[in-house]
Amino acid sequence: MDYLYLLLNLGSISVPFLFSFHPKLKFYKRWKSLFISTLISMLIFIPWDIIFTLNGIWGFNEAYFLNIKLFSLPIEEWLFFICIPYACVFTHYALLYYFPNLKLSQAVTKTISYLLILLLLILSIYNSTKWYTFINFMLGVVLMSIVVKKNSHLLSSFYITFLVILIPFFLVNGILTGSFITNEVVWYNNSENLNIRLFTIPIEDTIYAFILILLNLFIMDRLELKRNLILSTRHR
Repeated sequence: MDYLYLLLNLGSISVPFLFSFHPKLKFYKRWKSLFISTLISMLIFIPWDIIFTLNGIWGFNEAYFLNIKLFSLPIEEWLFFICIPYACVFTHYALLYYFPNLKLSQAVTKTISYLLILLLLILSIYNSTKWYTFINFMLGVVLMSIVVKKNSHLLSSFYITFLVILIPFFLVNGILTGSFITNEVVWYNNSENLNIRLFTIPIEDTIYAFILILLNLFIMDRLELKRNLILSTRHR
């Protein structure tokens, strides 16, 4: 089934894309900031992906993709960094539209953030020879430290919406890592991670998803804030 990975990408983005034109949500108005945030996040995640693939830290089962590669990555892997952030960012904003009070207090948000930063930092230090764990968790430490300082209000809602996003995440990523199919689409070298699985999913993947989505939301928020400031200045 050499089109499975492609189907997972297209299936993930299809419903969010269609509902982007919903007269209440109007998510299409955020496309410009989303496009920029996606591009910036790919400048970080794609080189990381290429290096890890070339060094055998993870890889791809040729039985499940179209065998079209760009810089050693299947074309479906490139699409992953477009389709999945789109679907997750849409879900975040859709939830906030229908549940505007879906957020934690600032005190609780900062407590959770500091504890997560401390936990990820400790795990990074004690697993510095496991490259997926170390790079993944350290990036989490850096990103969360920046967001807590610059926009903790984003985290106050994202901690909750991410729990909802984890539901389709476990389905899609579960298939990618071998759930419900004969072999995994994406394989991992377990000597480079904690070798702890949530079903078939390496526990590091949850942090990977967290920072990928949070990075997009943070960039979008900064871009839209800047745009709103410019517009308000023009109308004075």
